[in-house]
Amino acid sequence: MKVLLLLGLVAVALAAQTRFEGDQVFRLKPTTDEHVTLIKDLARSMEVDFWSPDSAELVTIDIDVDIHIDASHASMVYTILNQSDMEHEILIEDLQAQIEAQVDRPEATPRSHSYTKYNTWDQIQSWISSISSANSNLMSRQVIGNTHEGRPMNVLKIGKKTGSTKPAIWMDCGIHSREWISTAFCQWFVREAVSTYGTDSQMTSLLDQMDIYVLPVFNIDGYDYTWKTNRMWRKTRARNIGSTCYGADPNRNFDAGWCTLGASSNPCSDTYCGSKPESEIEVKNVADFIRRNKSIIKAYITIHSYSQLLLFPYSYTYDLAADHAELLRVAKGATNALTSLYGTQYTPGPGAATIYPAAGGSDDWAYDLGVKYSYTFELRDTGRYGFLLPESQIKPTCEETMLAVKYIAAYVQKTL
Repeated sequence: MKVLLLLGLVAVALAAQTRFEGDQVFRLKPTTDEHVTLIKDLARSMEVDFWSPDSAELVTIDIDVDIHIDASHASMVYTILNQSDMEHEILIEDLQAQIEAQVDRPEATPRSHSYTKYNTWDQIQSWISSISSANSNLMSRQVIGNTHEGRPMNVLKIGKKTGSTKPAIWMDCGIHSREWISTAFCQWFVREAVSTYGTDSQMTSLLDQMDIYVLPVFNIDGYDYTWKTNRMWRKTRARNIGSTCYGADPNRNFDAGWCTLGASSNPCSDTYCGSKPESEIEVKNVADFIRRNKSIIKAYITIHSYSQLLLFPYSYTYDLAADHAELLRVAKGATNALTSLYGTQYTPGPGAATIYPAAGGSDDWAYDLGVKYSYTFELRDTGRYGFLLPESQIKPTCEETMLAVKYIAAYVQKTL
């Protein structure tokens, strides 16, 4: 009986939500090799959650480094930074308070799905069902496979039904589970597409001529885990054989320069590349779908956060893509369209040179497969809230991002 009781208590403890009281997010500005060494030494001596860049290996001179430090180490880190001559600031004083401020917590009765709130996986799943049923003239859905934990990966196909195969655009959100604004955008996009068809001439023309495949949440297991257990979780939730650490980074798991620059072979790392390319079932499901449909898929768009960038290949090498000039021209046009609404500034450019090298990314993989117009959005903000962008910013973020996505789509449509 005691053993059962003990096991029950362990299960409860394991299921409890990770708390972040007193945890802090620092921004460091390394300008010398000594500063870079100091940051890497910190990462070796304690657990450091890198928000930007994604790991200690990617820290270089003259980039902002955002790190989340556990409360037990925060004052020591603060002292070390003050003793160094490196410029630094505290972005978030109390991570738990910021997490709680991000979402209007539901009262006793859970609220229904909202486009201006962050939604749980259960809410998104019922939304997928209802919006596809309500717009069956313009929309269908298919399950492209299940996640590691058995959740169905629904892809929504939006476009006028013509009875023949049309060229298509692929878009996914939520590869990294803690990037909630990303998943919010896919939901916003789907609503805008179906609700403005027939009134917005650009959207109408697009959906008449092309289909858009939308995967609202790529890393569903991880996303559900960020709601129920650990808000800061990034990876998948698969068990790594021979390790106590879970998950791989889905955006380091594609077969594009796999596990070279900017990816880790350590299963406990947030940038773990997986045991082999497409070891993560979610990545394999998406890659299989895109391979099956590569003759019709003309653009690949993936939505991430944060840092206000519009990236294109390559990230696994500093070499420029064969179509660099055209990809940059389109990215500049898209970021100008985005900025026109609220003045939000975005930087366009190839991934490795614009942010940092990262091997195994979905956009590089799609481009190498032959999908020429392959883009990664890094949405708001530039670090004040990071992954905890308040719900009040969902609407403006989605509105401005729509303009950029529509710009890319209209360009691709003209090339058909």
